[in-house]
Amino acid sequence: MNILPIKNDKDYEDSLERIEALFKAEPNTPEGDELEILVTLVSAYEDEHYKIDAPDPIAAIEHMMEAQGMNDKDMIKFLGSKSRVSEVLNRKRGLSLNMIRNLTVGLHIPARVLIPEYDLTV
Repeated sequence: MNILPIKNDKDYEDSLERIEALFKAEPNTPEGDELEILVTLVSAYEDEHYKIDAPDPIAAIEHMMEAQGMNDKDMIKFLGSKSRVSEVLNRKRGLSLNMIRNLTVGLHIPARVLIPEYDLTV
């Protein structure tokens, strides 16, 4: 096992190829250990070079609504009245702490996704 740091995209691609070759390696074997180390290195490289930002809160809500086949009316129990749902989804009103709590429990959207500030329309 000769593992080197991933310093560039070529190293990254080589590491992905080696991971693919080792994919079915048994744990607690030299090949399994190599696989575990390479996955850790690739993950660190991806976090630094290919970071994917979380969606803004409203995009996350809309995604969960679509995924669960929900409409605006279904959101009343999480956000309040029909007009409040419209204001939030149309970015005219920000999410309150209570709304964030309701969405976290009801739609299983992590609070860290709902808390960041986002642009409102005026």
